[in-house]
Amino acid sequence: MQVDRRSFIGGVGALGALAASGEGAAAPAGKGRPNILFIMADDLGYADLSCTGSHHIRTPAIDSIGAQGVQLRQGYANSAICSPTRTALLTGCYQYRFPIGVEEPLGPGAPAGIGVPADRPTIASVLRAQGYRTKLVGKWHLGEPPKHSPLHHGYDEFFGIIEGAADYFRHHMVMGGKDVGIGLAQGDTPIERNGYLTDLFGDEAVKTIEASDDTPFFLSLHFNAPHWPWEGREDAAIAPTLGASFHYNGGSLAKYKEMVEAMDQNVAKLLAALERSGKADNTIVIFTSDNGGERFSETWPFTGVKGELLEGGIRVPLLVRWPGHIAPGSTSDQVMISMDFLPTLLAMAGGDVKKAGTFDGIDLSAQLTGKAAPFDRTLYWRFRANGQAALRQGDWKYLMLGGKEHLFNLAQDERERADRAPDDPARLKAMRAQWDSWNAQMLAYPLGSYSEDVRDHYSDRY
Repeated sequence: MQVDRRSFIGGVGALGALAASGEGAAAPAGKGRPNILFIMADDLGYADLSCTGSHHIRTPAIDSIGAQGVQLRQGYANSAICSPTRTALLTGCYQYRFPIGVEEPLGPGAPAGIGVPADRPTIASVLRAQGYRTKLVGKWHLGEPPKHSPLHHGYDEFFGIIEGAADYFRHHMVMGGKDVGIGLAQGDTPIERNGYLTDLFGDEAVKTIEASDDTPFFLSLHFNAPHWPWEGREDAAIAPTLGASFHYNGGSLAKYKEMVEAMDQNVAKLLAALERSGKADNTIVIFTSDNGGERFSETWPFTGVKGELLEGGIRVPLLVRWPGHIAPGSTSDQVMISMDFLPTLLAMAGGDVKKAGTFDGIDLSAQLTGKAAPFDRTLYWRFRANGQAALRQGDWKYLMLGGKEHLFNLAQDERERADRAPDDPARLKAMRAQWDSWNAQMLAYPLGSYSEDVRDHYSDRY
């Protein structure tokens, strides 16, 4: 179903959400609404977990989410870079419908005061309307307080970093040798706190779980790990010497491993807190990433990295656990993308997706719980850097990259090496036209939306 821009805007808050095929999977009456723990890594590649194929990183805690639930091999991020995916996650829509979503990424060149529209339903606001206590811990990167803090977009509480990155010890973005931006904040207020950011975020999330009462919680934990700068727990002495957080002269496979495993250890603390508090059996736990991997990541068997619309730049780990509803050790071929989490989790919480608003994402709760079979999806991407475009329709993928068009059958060639464009020009033409039709409904990239200083840091630097 296509939704044009005018009818989309007119439908915000009204009936007409794009609902999935099949019945939802809300908690049975009388059993109580499930708590929701949503964990998102930053720049984690598809194969950076033990369970997805890492050669050297060990992630037993994160792996256990899939072992005790379902692992989706066809999980996607809405973008090949961070803040657009976060826009889609927050709104349940293609990020290109909003001015903030066409900032790739949101950075120094963005218009002042930019953010998600205040009247837009969000993943936090629709769950809060269901009686959930909502909290975001970790990276925000969707506008500055007070107008566009998490507290103004559905979250009751916030502890984390405002900007798109921060030094793990200084807790600010560093540019020109100086701390810049708001950095670490509690609510709308900047704060000072000692410690390694990954551990600070994990500890805050644990405290939130342990302090929760019978009110269901939606705890969204957005680690900044393993995003640059590449610093481990023992690298506090390095932080004062860094002239810029971008840190392109640093990092290694060993350091990347250390950072991912520190994140896994914090996930272990969270899962233990759920057990101690007696909440594990009534908590949905999700783990995923905001885009494909950076330069130290593994993306096998896919090619491409962050900043590219090849599968390695948009395919991400996706694990979901819900005891009593999702069979342990199950796998699914369902294609799922970041914007699907809003309608899916709302349905799992017993909400009515159709009454919540108009979304591009769809409710896949029945597919996750095995109550309905996987079905084909049609998904679109674009990325201003290098004029990239992609369309996935069933097993077929149209890709524009480096000024050239490609056509791949992902069921036969998920590595995107057997280009079928010369053999099937009719399909290529039809998919190009379909992408063009969709793109015409999205916002255009405004001049200056991807400023030269940001391009210098984000393009071809992975």
